[in-house]
Amino acid sequence: MDRRKFLATGIGLALGGLATRAMASPLSDLTVTAAIRGSINAEEFGVRPGAVDDQSRNFQKMLDAADERGAPVFLPPGDYVVSNIRFPRETRLIGVPGTTRIVYGGGGFLFAAEDASTVDLTGFSIDGANRPLGEQAQALVEMRRVASFTMDRCEVTDSARSAIALERVSGSVERSTITGAAEYALYSVEAGRMRIASNVVADCADGGILVHRWEAAGDGSIVINNRIERIGARSGGTGQYGNGINVFRADNVIVSNNHVADCAFSAIRANSASNVHITGNQCLRSGETAVYSEFSFEGAVISSNIVDGAAVGISIANSNEGGRMAVCNGNIVRNLVDEAPYEAFEAVGFGIGISVEADTAVTGNVIEKAPRYGMMLGWGPFLRNVAATGNVIRMAGEGIAVSVVEGAGSAIVADNIIEAAGRGVVGYRWADPATGDLAGDDETRFAHLRVERNLVS
Repeated sequence: MDRRKFLATGIGLALGGLATRAMASPLSDLTVTAAIRGSINAEEFGVRPGAVDDQSRNFQKMLDAADERGAPVFLPPGDYVVSNIRFPRETRLIGVPGTTRIVYGGGGFLFAAEDASTVDLTGFSIDGANRPLGEQAQALVEMRRVASFTMDRCEVTDSARSAIALERVSGSVERSTITGAAEYALYSVEAGRMRIASNVVADCADGGILVHRWEAAGDGSIVINNRIERIGARSGGTGQYGNGINVFRADNVIVSNNHVADCAFSAIRANSASNVHITGNQCLRSGETAVYSEFSFEGAVISSNIVDGAAVGISIANSNEGGRMAVCNGNIVRNLVDEAPYEAFEAVGFGIGISVEADTAVTGNVIEKAPRYGMMLGWGPFLRNVAATGNVIRMAGEGIAVSVVEGAGSAIVADNIIEAAGRGVVGYRWADPATGDLAGDDETRFAHLRVERNLVS
């Protein structure tokens, strides 16, 4: 029996599916399992793969009927041109990965849901065809207040705005590919413990994965094991756009084991996000700061990341805005450059390995090739309770720059190895050097600062 006809017509689904289950591939197992569970036959509603005409009306009727019956919908391989589809309270839409394609026909939006209990999208491709979306549409797939949303093994391409926009949604986006969005790949705001895992995101004009909240609060999203590449900043700015992963006002978020490359600004940028956990990520060729924890946050763990290529490797900043309390441990930061996508607001510029300000332990990091400073501790009076210990710094303009401005708080610089740097540890007043090498014979002493047992060669 022809496999496509078998899947399309549903003939012998129960008995035939069970008979072939033992030798089925994971892909066929997915479709057979859906059929056994009583999925709706799309052709019953006149929804046919490859039809020339727009099938939106019949497609909507099919989803509404499936909701009434409590049944999933299986779409056989082929193309389906639809627009302005509103998911009912329960939607389970299943296709064959790589061969079931839903093409946006234009004239408004593609998929939307509001106040739904379940939306489950599995195993099909969505092609925006770069057709314009309506003024009110944020994305090709736009979900609002969905209790359980799942997107698994899908593909979303060529949206004229964002690819996926989620508002007050709980659930997961996993094992999917999102490319060619004119704005963001995935924008999640006010989430309820979203899991964003094992996706491929590439070639999006303004951002990759965004986890935001309107006001600072617990979020609990997990962003893990994603591959993100070539994220632009078409809309400009100084960091609002152009980030691979951006966490804004969302507390208790984990960003772990992602591979992020070639972003116009940051690979990972956490803005006003407390208790953020940024660990085990690969951050390659970032246009500005590779890993950022900034503005009004309390609590950040930035650990075991590799940063290779950036204007600044890791920055834990803005103690003047309440940014404080961090651990920066076990990172490798290398191959920094003294340039960025915009002119620096402050004379210090770029080319810095790790920069920190308040209530932060910086330990066990390895920094190599930082044109300006291996580490920068504080900026003017914005320095408090910083311990920089046990780090290795090689090939830097200067090893460690530490603020000695009046009002600067306590800092310890101890047990670091600094090799092939212009000077080891230097006190700065804002952007101007104010001491000799504090790791050597310079007799300058400051009550707030302890420099000891550093090995400079």
